[in-house]
Amino acid sequence: MISAKSLFQEILDDDDSFALFCSIAASGESQGGWENARIATLVPEGERALAPKITRHGADEDKHGRIFNALMRKRGLDPVPVPPETDYTMLLEKHGIGLAHEKLRSEEALTLQDIVTYLAHSRVTEQRASEQMELLRRYFADHPDIGRAVKMISNDEDNHLAYCHEELLRLAYAGHGRAIQRTLRECALAEIRVYRDVSLAVMDHMGRILGWPRTKSALLAAGIHAVYAYERAAGWRRMVTLRMPERRDALGGSATAAPEFA
Repeated sequence: MISAKSLFQEILDDDDSFALFCSIAASGESQGGWENARIATLVPEGERALAPKITRHGADEDKHGRIFNALMRKRGLDPVPVPPETDYTMLLEKHGIGLAHEKLRSEEALTLQDIVTYLAHSRVTEQRASEQMELLRRYFADHPDIGRAVKMISNDEDNHLAYCHEELLRLAYAGHGRAIQRTLRECALAEIRVYRDVSLAVMDHMGRILGWPRTKSALLAAGIHAVYAYERAAGWRRMVTLRMPERRDALGGSATAAPEFA
């Protein structure tokens, strides 16, 4: 019987698979840190109050990248190249989800629609991140090596998700509800396809590293396709609903440091 816990444990126990897992995670988080930093710089005048929160979001993402790199160093491992087919962040951009890097590299101020796009993209991807970290927290919160890191990152991802809900609701109340819902739907449907493809690619690489038999790889691939079928039919809707979060002003303070990791 293949369980999520046994699968993660197997990846965690092997140096090569652990290095690949952490390298993929660190790369995505660092990329998210850069994107948020650029967005904070280019926020339009009417939304300047958002800039400190976007900066905090980016600082958290940078911190997560450092944490994953520190977890590798703790085991005497070096980062490994990230296979392009496993690069979730870059594949989302390639599919036109979120703000294009070309736009972020310019010095032209963003528009209000750009901010809606950024927040909708973040709301969808942070839903995924929050769920993934909650899964790891459920199984590894007390793990001697990664437990503290998992709990810290999980809490941050929950804060990011709460922030996206609150800011999108603010803009919806200001009259941008239809644009928000349209953008959320587009992001969600694209994200579930990218997540399926990245999951298949990551499991393929892990299978080769860990020497999985074909039957195990086939079962995992079937499970990934089944998740996609559910998300394509109905599961995507959880990514587009908006509700006022219990955590209000979740990114209102400064980013927390992680001296024990980086």
